[in-house]
Amino acid sequence: MARSNSRLDAGLAGYFRFAERGTNLRTEILAGVTTFFVMAYIIFVNPSILSSGPLAEAGPPFNATLTATCLVSALMCIAMGLFTNYPFALAPGLGLNAVVAFQLILTMGLPWQAAMGVIVLEGVLITLLVLTGFRQAVMHAIPLSQKRAISVGIGLFILFIGLNNAGIVQRGTGTPMALGNFTTFSILLTVVGLFLTLILMARKVKAALLIGILATTVIGVVSHYAFGADASAQTGVQGAFPTELASPSFETIGQGLNFDVFKLAGVLSAVLVIFSLMLSDFFDTMGTIIGVGEQAGFVKADGDLPNSNRVLMVDSVAAIAGGVFGTSSVTTYIESAAGVGEGGRTGLTAVVTGILFLLSILIAPFAGVVPSEATAPALIIVGFLMSGGIREIDFGELEEGFPALLTMTIMPFSYSITNGIGAGFISYVVLKLALGKAKQVHPLLWFVAVAFLVYFLLPLIEAKI
Repeated sequence: MARSNSRLDAGLAGYFRFAERGTNLRTEILAGVTTFFVMAYIIFVNPSILSSGPLAEAGPPFNATLTATCLVSALMCIAMGLFTNYPFALAPGLGLNAVVAFQLILTMGLPWQAAMGVIVLEGVLITLLVLTGFRQAVMHAIPLSQKRAISVGIGLFILFIGLNNAGIVQRGTGTPMALGNFTTFSILLTVVGLFLTLILMARKVKAALLIGILATTVIGVVSHYAFGADASAQTGVQGAFPTELASPSFETIGQGLNFDVFKLAGVLSAVLVIFSLMLSDFFDTMGTIIGVGEQAGFVKADGDLPNSNRVLMVDSVAAIAGGVFGTSSVTTYIESAAGVGEGGRTGLTAVVTGILFLLSILIAPFAGVVPSEATAPALIIVGFLMSGGIREIDFGELEEGFPALLTMTIMPFSYSITNGIGAGFISYVVLKLALGKAKQVHPLLWFVAVAFLVYFLLPLIEAKI
């Protein structure tokens, strides 16, 4: 048995190139587990957006959406790990699922099957852009200052998500944002988890992020049982452990999928909404792989990610899979940075994350025990780690520094990677043109800047048609 395990370890080390990436089996497994715990919220959040509240009748069935979310996330994480050897994890994208729920289904009145057809069409279009080399060419066209700004912006975005999930920063009364109430157990739990994790990291403890998540969860669960419903409401721990597992349902997978959007919404509206989704998907992924790749040390001095075409291909196929499975577009997650922060450097990290998503089909009710207050400290710390690249940006040059600043700030403030990238690209092109340096702008960047201008003007365009 020991010899068999040794062969397996050696095989994994060879396939995933552990020595080349400076990692080992234990680190990769722990990194995959960490990524899963930070992403596990999507198991419940995705069906909540698509299948509850105003979507309870119009959206896909809740339990089937939950099952499909676990399954498609598992398959695409494993595909990413095996095909690219990068620690990037995938799941249905937040923001993209909101577009499906509130724009396509509620506002446009599409049946959920037709809305998923839109996702498939958007995924096919993205895949064609990868096959023709256009998507990768756009990545090469981005100036180095913007690539670094994207990385820092995503770090600030992750940090902001962590602060907001914990309630430390929240919507204010009379102000856009304000500090939360630090006397609540919810915030106190996050603060305890944050400092516990920081101390572990300062002491160079391996798996500090994962230990912090698990320890904070234990504190939250104990408080639930010790103090009852009040603590439960404030920690996110939903009642006692479930006594029975929800039965998996595969009702949404490929059943009833159709492409009636052109007939139901009109050709122009259909084209605009597909374009909008494609642009969001396109640049969200691009920003994520640049940002996380930079943190992991994969990005070269010129700002390029080696073999990025493989990553983009898996991500593009994942968008199609999301529509087929009835979960909205599946995309590469910025939370992959948590696993990278734990030392994950190979595709095995993504494979482990995928396996845990697969197991979650059976144990999904237990995943709800991990409260957002337990994952928030990990997000805050990962955001800090990713923000270090700001020192590489030249703020002494207006045409480099100002677009970078817009990119970094608009991402968290508008809660959108795409918005930040778009604002940065447009301002970069405009400033270069104004300073007589238009020849320094890659031709593709002009095209992308115009595309973003259309993207930002879409509400006005739609209102006029």
